[in-house]
Amino acid sequence: MKPVHLVTDGLQSRVAQLRSHIREIDPSEAQALQHSGAVLIDVREADEIAQGTAPGALRLGRGFLELRIEQSAERNSTVILMCGSGTRSLFSADDLVRMGYQDVRSMSGGFSRWKQEGRPIEIPPRIDPIARERYARHLLIPEIGEAGQEKLMNAKVLLIGAGGLGSPAGYYLAAAGVGTIGLIDHDVVDRSNLQRQILHSEASLGMSKVASARMTLKGLNPSVNVIGHEERLTSTNVEQLVRGYQVVVDGSDNFPTRYLVNDACVNLGLPHVYGAVHRFDGEVGIFWPKHSEHSGPCYRCLHPEPPPAGAAPSCAEAGVLGVLPGTIGLIQATETIKLLLGIGEPLVGRILHYDALRMGFHTMRLPRNPACPCCGDDRSLTGYMDYDLACAAARP
Repeated sequence: MKPVHLVTDGLQSRVAQLRSHIREIDPSEAQALQHSGAVLIDVREADEIAQGTAPGALRLGRGFLELRIEQSAERNSTVILMCGSGTRSLFSADDLVRMGYQDVRSMSGGFSRWKQEGRPIEIPPRIDPIARERYARHLLIPEIGEAGQEKLMNAKVLLIGAGGLGSPAGYYLAAAGVGTIGLIDHDVVDRSNLQRQILHSEASLGMSKVASARMTLKGLNPSVNVIGHEERLTSTNVEQLVRGYQVVVDGSDNFPTRYLVNDACVNLGLPHVYGAVHRFDGEVGIFWPKHSEHSGPCYRCLHPEPPPAGAAPSCAEAGVLGVLPGTIGLIQATETIKLLLGIGEPLVGRILHYDALRMGFHTMRLPRNPACPCCGDDRSLTGYMDYDLACAAARP
């Protein structure tokens, strides 16, 4: 073992060497550059960052910096690294220079100096040890991290139906940590459901689907709040039930419910994550006319009116491949998580079609119809209508 003084001398020599080619800046310059678009990265450990960090700083940690940096900053970006006192950031900056980053700077004095100078401090959301362990893989992703996981844990999502589509969607939303999941379903578990509705089991036959689903979701993630509504959606209760949620995931199996959900989402300005399956085919889309960036359509832009009774065979009449709702419901869950986090490009204004037999996907653009009675420029439909339940849908 080397004497302590030799280790110290070696470290000081290495730091001096790094300072010869890594540009150091003080906190005031770092803050100004950040406001101008530079990427400020805190490379301290999670327990240090939990005590406070610079607002807007990316919390990557030195141990994972090389793995995460390419998802957070372009190689021609101005990158500023911050640690506790200004030493670890020098080593981190050297690593990035070796990776090809062209403008990397280290903040002298680190967060200690930032704090001493009275600059603004942000306390990151605190995630308890159990949640930190459960969502560890989310916390490693820069697009999610602790701030994103906190969003998911505070989110409220409503599932219309606890059947073929609601089962996989609900299961993965609960696994992801969505804090409140509402479930609307008036049906009970039947043995014929078990081929595709994975929230239920042989032990829950005859039980209400809401109760069965709650038991399964709480078993997977006890921290999730499951709010059950064992009732059918109607024109008199739809807005009351939908209000208060951030995203509505539609896994309904009949056209009357689809139109009620669509109209309520349009009236309340909520994203409507639509899914449908039939035999070997499925489709997913997001109807959200009031989305500021995309100005997408609503469900009535695709289907202005329900089909006549008997025109579309139901799942019970036509059948459905048992694994198909799993694929479509999983995509619905993915789109919902993207919406909650504000990441990626959601399927607003697009319908994704899946052909299981040919194992192919294709996307169809669907613009908003300016003449749509529900979301058009001169909308005439502002209330709710109970269509005859005889117009059963083709998709469970």
